[in-house]
Amino acid sequence: MAKKPTRTPIALAVALSLGTTTVYAAAGTDASIEDRLAALEARVAAAEARAQKAEATVEQLTASQQTTTSKTRSLGDSSAPSAPSVGPAGDAPSMEQRVAKLEGNADKKLGLTLNGYARAGLLFDDELTGTEGGPYITPAGSVGGAVGRLGNEDDNYAEIVLEHRAEYENGSTSLYKIMLADGVESSNDWTGGDSSLNVRQIFAEFGSLPDFGGPLENASIWAGKRFDRDNFDIHWLDSDVVFLAGTGAGLYDIQVADDWTSNVSIYGRDYGYIGDEGFGDEVESYIFTLNNRIGNWQWMLNGLSAKNNDDRELDPGMLPPDPRADLAEHGAHTMVAYHGESFFGLRDGTYKAAVLYGQGLGAEVKSLGSDGNLTEDAESVRLAVYGTTYLTPSWRFAPSLLAEHSKDRYVSGDSYKWLTLNARVANELSENFEMQYEVSWQTMDLDPQGYNSFNSVDGDYTKFTIAPTFKPQVGGFWVRPEIRLFATYADWDSDLNNYASGNNDVKSLGTNGYTGGEWSFGTQMEMWF
Repeated sequence: MAKKPTRTPIALAVALSLGTTTVYAAAGTDASIEDRLAALEARVAAAEARAQKAEATVEQLTASQQTTTSKTRSLGDSSAPSAPSVGPAGDAPSMEQRVAKLEGNADKKLGLTLNGYARAGLLFDDELTGTEGGPYITPAGSVGGAVGRLGNEDDNYAEIVLEHRAEYENGSTSLYKIMLADGVESSNDWTGGDSSLNVRQIFAEFGSLPDFGGPLENASIWAGKRFDRDNFDIHWLDSDVVFLAGTGAGLYDIQVADDWTSNVSIYGRDYGYIGDEGFGDEVESYIFTLNNRIGNWQWMLNGLSAKNNDDRELDPGMLPPDPRADLAEHGAHTMVAYHGESFFGLRDGTYKAAVLYGQGLGAEVKSLGSDGNLTEDAESVRLAVYGTTYLTPSWRFAPSLLAEHSKDRYVSGDSYKWLTLNARVANELSENFEMQYEVSWQTMDLDPQGYNSFNSVDGDYTKFTIAPTFKPQVGGFWVRPEIRLFATYADWDSDLNNYASGNNDVKSLGTNGYTGGEWSFGTQMEMWF
C-alpha cells in the first residue's frame, strides 16, 4: 500500500496560500479559508514556540542518551536503550508527539543545567577609605551572632552549580551535582593569589527506584560530598538556622506514616591531626542524623563522634591562662522547627521558627560538626524565628530574631550570650525600582575566660541601612538580580572594642580605628538563578 504523503503545518500553510481551497470545499466545511488559515498559523506559531522552548534541553538529552547507549552497547549489554520508537507504519513521531515529549522532559529539567549565586560590591567610609564589614563583624560573630547584611558586606563571593538529571526507561531518576565556590575581599580584577576556590559539593542521588517498595517507595539514595537538602537559613542575616554538610551517604523521604517522612544519613568531617600536621594521626568526626518531617513540623536528632579528639593539640595562642578542659569526643544535637504557611497566623506570608540544643560536639548548633574545639561539657541553646509578608501591595516586611546562650564552650566557666533583632523592609515604587531599608540591633554579654586572647565584653550594636535598588522586575522577597546603592550607619558601646584587642588575626570592632558611630557607603549586586 502506498504510503500517504505527510505535510507539516508549515507545508499546509504554504499550500493554502497558493489557493488549494478545493480540499476544504469537498469536505463541505462552512469556515472561510481566511479563518482556517488564521487558525493554522496560530497552531504553527504555538508549536514552534513550544519546540524552541524545549530545543536546548532536547539537544542535551539526546547527546547524553547517545553517549550512554554507545557506552552500554560497547560493553555488550543487551538491555541497552533502543532507538526512539516510531509509529505503527514506521513513520517518525508527529510534531505534536515530539513537542509533547520535549515539553515533558523540559518540565523535569532533564539534562544539564546551570545554577548559581553571586554578590560583589564596594564598601567604604566617609573618607573614601576601605572599612570593616560583614554580618559577623561584632564580637558575638565569633560564636555565630550575625547582624543584618544589607549594606554591610565587603566581599566578592560566587557559587557555580552544575546539575545533570536523567530519567531511565524503568522510571528511575538520577541527579549528579557539582558546586564550585570562591570568595575574596580584594576589589582587583585578578585575585588568584587571594583565591579560595573550592569544590563545596560533589554527589550523586538516585530516586524512583523500582527495587524500592513499601516505606522506601518514594525514597532517594545519595552519596558524596554535599549540603543536606533540608538545611534552611535566615537570608537577611546570612545565617543558616541549621547547616549540615560533609562527605557521606543517606536516604531521603522514608515514608513512616501518611504525613511523616524521615531522612537518615551519615556525614564525615576532619578536625586536624594529633601531632604535626601531615605526620600524626588524623582526627575524623562523624555525624549520624535522623531528620523527620511531620506535616509542617521538623524534628532533627544528631549524634556526633570524633575518636581521639582530646589528644589533638590546639594552637597555643588559643589556650586560656589556665589549663583547658578536655576536648569533646562525642556530642548530641536536636532541633524542633515549624515551617509556617502564613505570617504567624496573622496574614498571608510565611514564617519559620526553630529551637536548637546541643551538648559536647553538638554545642555548635548551627554548623553541625564543624567545630572540634568544643569541650566535653559544652552546652548551647539557640532560638531562630523569621517571617515574610506584604503589608500593602507595594510594601514588603521581613522581621527576624536569632539568639543563643552557650557555656563551657571552649573553657570551663566561659559564657556567651547574644540576641539579634532584624527587620528588612522594601517599598516597590515601579517595575524596576524599589527602596530597601534594614535595621539591626544586637545585644551581647560574652565571657570567653581568655580563650583565643579574647576579653570579656558587654554591650549593644545598632545598624541602619537605606538602599535604593534596581531590578529587571520587582515583585517579591526572592526576586533577583539586584543592583543596590546604600548608606549605612552603625554604632555600638565602646566596651565592645576591647573584645579582640591584641588579636590581629580577628576582624572585629575596634580594629583600624573602627570604634563606633561610623558611616559607610557602597554599591553591590546580588543574584541567583
